[in-house]
Amino acid sequence: MVFNSVVFLFCFLPLSLLLYYLAPGRVKNLILLAESLVFYCWTGTAFLPLILCLILFNYLWGLLTAAARGKLRAFLPAVAALGNLGVLVYFKYANFLIDTINQIGSFGIAELSVGDVLPLGISYYIFKIISYEIDVYTGKITSEKNLITFSCYVLFFPQLIVGPIVPYRDMAAQFHKTAGRCSLPLMERGVELFVFGLAKKVLLADSIGALWTDIIGSGGVGLANVSTPLAWLGILAYSLQLYFDFAGYSEMSNGLAALLGFDCPANFDLPYISGSITEFWRRWHISLSTWFRDYIYIPLGGNRKGKARQLFNMLIVWAATGIWHGASWNFICWGLYYFVLLTLEKLFLLKHLKRGRVWPHLYTLVLVVLGWGIFTANQPGAPLGLLMQKLFLAQGGISPLYYLRNYGVLLALGCLCASALPRRLWQKISRFPPLKVLLFLLLAVLCIAYVVAATNTTALYANF
Repeated sequence: MVFNSVVFLFCFLPLSLLLYYLAPGRVKNLILLAESLVFYCWTGTAFLPLILCLILFNYLWGLLTAAARGKLRAFLPAVAALGNLGVLVYFKYANFLIDTINQIGSFGIAELSVGDVLPLGISYYIFKIISYEIDVYTGKITSEKNLITFSCYVLFFPQLIVGPIVPYRDMAAQFHKTAGRCSLPLMERGVELFVFGLAKKVLLADSIGALWTDIIGSGGVGLANVSTPLAWLGILAYSLQLYFDFAGYSEMSNGLAALLGFDCPANFDLPYISGSITEFWRRWHISLSTWFRDYIYIPLGGNRKGKARQLFNMLIVWAATGIWHGASWNFICWGLYYFVLLTLEKLFLLKHLKRGRVWPHLYTLVLVVLGWGIFTANQPGAPLGLLMQKLFLAQGGISPLYYLRNYGVLLALGCLCASALPRRLWQKISRFPPLKVLLFLLLAVLCIAYVVAATNTTALYANF
């Protein structure tokens, strides 16, 4: 069940909010857990035993870690981290590792029957669990003694699909707040965030992404047949689609959390206005960058042990960042690509970028767009070698004029909405409540119309 589906918007969300609001404060967590279980099991219960076992194991392990002393205490978090990572590796990377080993040595190892369908949200809740175990060990939080509360954190349905990855230390007090958890200002902010996120997803991401699908999709023209200008237009569309898709889901997630009484930090902060790659990664997928900084980079020594060690720590972090995104070599190359760029900036380039005005933003945008070319290289129809040829070796082919006529307004709107201008305009509009309410309602109705239309179109095609 996705947030922009009819069943979620018109069935699950209103019913779950109604039940949650009517429940007394002392049982809100129990209601939230039940709703999260329904959300998790909506498409099937095959992986329910897995997540229940992980919850029980880590709940008990956290209590054991808090009670342990001496050498045993130092040993326990490492076991927990390795155990949880082992589950993630098995489901997400096992066949990739087997395939790599077979290619290196022709061992003929048979693939496992995993990986086609991953457990819902496993990359996100495993990282949440690991952060909890480490924070208990370091004393940043006390171990959670209430199994229902801990289960709510792991299964929290607003964050189950695409995060953000919020450490338990930032949510523990809110889970334990029984009286006055849901306030009118927080609920108002939640509705605003959810609708804006929904607009980014259904009005911008899905519409703009159709251009890239028209090029590389099974019914598209084919990347080999496009001209260099159209290749650039396509990868620009993919870059905007990726941003609005991911940022939209993150805003919907935080909006849902706010409606349930939880204040979560933003996961995106206008990353495409960045003036350096360093700044870009402070604005893009903030919760993931923060997780790698707090639980890998700093424990490895960060920048405290000399420049060479710092660069080695960065290499580990960015290799892990690439691997986290998927079991494919293009993701690893994508992570290492950013390691190289960030190393260059840290060694000498960043000081020059800070003195520039326009060129640092152009430099950042071009490199980020090229990075998405590496990122998408595992998709059918978009091999990296062919894409790079189309982008950097001037080639003829299908003209971009037809696509500019069809998508030009959408692309311009996407570029505009990726800037700081809409935020500033909304802040000014918010000074006039009637105008704010009117525009907000119009946006909400437009989003719902798009969702219903897309659902009807899908149903129509399914009947043929």
